[in-house]
Amino acid sequence: MFEKRWWDRDSLGVIDLKNEDCLKGMQAMEAGSVDLVVTSPPYNIGINYGIYDDNEERSTFLQWCQDWAKEVHRVMANGASFFLNIGAAPSDPLLPHEIILAFTKEEPEFVLQNTFHWVKSISVETRKGETISAGHFKPINSKRYVNDCHEYVFHLTKAGNVPLQRRAAGVEYADKSNIARWGHTGGEDKRCRGNNWFIPYDTIKSRDKDRPHPASFPVGLVEQCIRIHGVDETKHLLDPFLGIGTSALAAQRMQVPLFSGFEIDQHYLSVARERLDQDAFEQSQTLL
Repeated sequence: MFEKRWWDRDSLGVIDLKNEDCLKGMQAMEAGSVDLVVTSPPYNIGINYGIYDDNEERSTFLQWCQDWAKEVHRVMANGASFFLNIGAAPSDPLLPHEIILAFTKEEPEFVLQNTFHWVKSISVETRKGETISAGHFKPINSKRYVNDCHEYVFHLTKAGNVPLQRRAAGVEYADKSNIARWGHTGGEDKRCRGNNWFIPYDTIKSRDKDRPHPASFPVGLVEQCIRIHGVDETKHLLDPFLGIGTSALAAQRMQVPLFSGFEIDQHYLSVARERLDQDAFEQSQTLL
C-alpha cells in the first residue's frame, strides 16, 4: 500500500495503489465500501497500451466488462455513483452503447441515471459572428468520418435515485437577474451545468514526458465527478483502471479521505506515484 500525508498536516488521506488485476483486487474489497467510482477502462479499439492487449473478440471483451462491473456493483454503497468514461472509434460508434446495455439489461443491472458528454474541443459562433475554438482533439485523416471531439461519461447507480450536487458542479449566471428570478437558486450564483462538460486537456510540451499513457483523461473530469456526486459524500473513491493516476491526483487535490486504484502495468503505476509526489510538493509550496 502507498500511503502519504496531505500537505495539510492536520488531515490524513490514504492513497492505496496496487499493481494488480482489478478483478482480483476488487474481490478482496468489502462489499458496500465505496462511495464513488470514476474510471475509464480499455475501449477495445486497438490502442497500444504497455502490456494489455486491446484487440479482444467483441463477445469476450463485453463478458470481461460485465465481470469487472459486477465487482464494481458489489463494492459500491447503495448511494454510490459510478462514472464510466467510454469513447469509441469513428468506425465503431456503437461500442459504448453496447457496454451500457450489457450493464443495465443484464447483470450487474445498474441504472443509467445520467449521460454526460465530455467535450474535448469545441467551436462556437458568438453573437458578433466570430468563431471561437477551444480545446484539443486528435485529428483523423478520413473521407468518411469527422474528427471525434467528445466521449461519453455514463453515470450509473444501483437504483437510479442518487441525489446529486448539481450546482456544486455548476456555472455562474451570465444574467445575474436570474438569481432572484428562479426560486431554486436559493440566492446562489450557480446554475446546473447540464450534461455537456467542456473539459480540455492541459497543453503539454511532450506527450512521452507529460502524458505517457495513450488514453488518459484530464484531472478536471474526475474533479467534476467528485463535485457533482458531493465532496462531503465521497469518503472512498475507487478507480479499477488507474493508468497514470489521474483519478488519484484528483482525489489528492480534493482531499478525499481514501482512494483505491488498481493497475496491471508497473510502469504506469510508477508514473502515477511520481505525479502524486510532485503534485503534493507543488501544492505545499503554494502554502508557504
